[in-house]
Amino acid sequence: NVIQIDMADMYYGRRNGRSAVEEIYFRVVPEMFKAFPDAEILDGDSLDVAIRKVGSKTGEKFVVIIDEYDVMVRESVSQKDLDEYIEFLNVMFKVGSTSSYIALAYITGILPIVREKVQSKLNNFTEFTMLSPSVMAPYVGFTEDEVKSLCKKSGMDFSEMKRWYDGYKLKGLDIYSPKSVISAITEGEYGDYWTRTTSFEVLNGYVNLDVDGLKADVIDMVAGGSVPLNAKKFTNTLDNLNTRDNILSFLVHLGYLSYESDRPGYTNPGHCSIPNREITEEWKDAIEDKGRYSEVVALVKKSEELLKATLEMDGDGVSHILEEVHEDFTSILNYNRESTLQDIVIFSYFYARAFYDTISELPSGKGFADVAFVPFVPGYPALLVELKKDKTAQTAIDQIKANNYPNALKSYKGNILLVGINYDTETKKHACVIEKA
Repeated sequence: NVIQIDMADMYYGRRNGRSAVEEIYFRVVPEMFKAFPDAEILDGDSLDVAIRKVGSKTGEKFVVIIDEYDVMVRESVSQKDLDEYIEFLNVMFKVGSTSSYIALAYITGILPIVREKVQSKLNNFTEFTMLSPSVMAPYVGFTEDEVKSLCKKSGMDFSEMKRWYDGYKLKGLDIYSPKSVISAITEGEYGDYWTRTTSFEVLNGYVNLDVDGLKADVIDMVAGGSVPLNAKKFTNTLDNLNTRDNILSFLVHLGYLSYESDRPGYTNPGHCSIPNREITEEWKDAIEDKGRYSEVVALVKKSEELLKATLEMDGDGVSHILEEVHEDFTSILNYNRESTLQDIVIFSYFYARAFYDTISELPSGKGFADVAFVPFVPGYPALLVELKKDKTAQTAIDQIKANNYPNALKSYKGNILLVGINYDTETKKHACVIEKA
């Protein structure tokens, strides 16, 4: 006997001033009365009472499925309604004798069980989350092998599918959003198919806060980086989203961030990042109209212009954009550090990550190329970047040739650009020379 409850329907579809829990009783208990007329179920009985009456009379047990359990947690319900719902969960699955008549309970939602309210009482559940998926990891979404198979059957380019929809790392697996993959196959083109529900409004609201340096983290992630995350203290409710870690943890559960633990088997410490191009587009939309993030929007445009100038072999354009980014995003204390130039180049070229894998210190020939951009999208040239300080850009080009750095990318022979960049610590000027290998 299966009792299936869609909490979204119970909450949004409630009538006559009933609470969501009263709506459950109003709809489900009469069905049980019809199915078990001899169980002496009375009008006004709660669901847990009805289950106990049927169980004690017939010995029957039930499977209970609650979909979108956390609607009541995510929506702005009254404290009275929330307390009533939490009490309903406790009575159904832990308190009293009701649980002895439940053979299996299966609960789904965006958020894990609320810690402060019910988790200690519902510790008989096994929980699988985006932070700790355990054995359920392969079933959270499509695995890479499944996507490869779908691409082969549909004639879609797997490398493009990976660029758009990969990025969720669960238990060492690459997990893809099923909706996005299927939508791309159905439409025959890649794009942003992310469903804009109320969760987007949450993202849109919270990214404008600068709680505990959240703004700097957003800048790093939009630029393709990752930031530390301690998700241990997140209580899975929206009334405590007043710290950086809680906000980021919430966005991991919503799917707007991907989480990787630094230690296998642990959820802390870890790092989070924006998983793929599709979700990056959502983040760009979320910050586009936010005055607080105007410089991030400008940076996105500059990074796109930087790649365009590089591919067009416009050395002056490249040096001009690098100067602007170096000036705007590097602190004075670190401005002249040698490693800063490499960091700022990688940071400035973050838009290129939509087309390239970025490799620092690529071993090749007689040394190491400072930065290499290896294309995974057909048609794009490989980029070998050598950096100098207080010398000349041509010196950097000469070093690339003398040390035979292009040999490391010989499969791209005939389609490699050599990029030499010099930074003058006295004038704060950049120079760039670009040649074909």
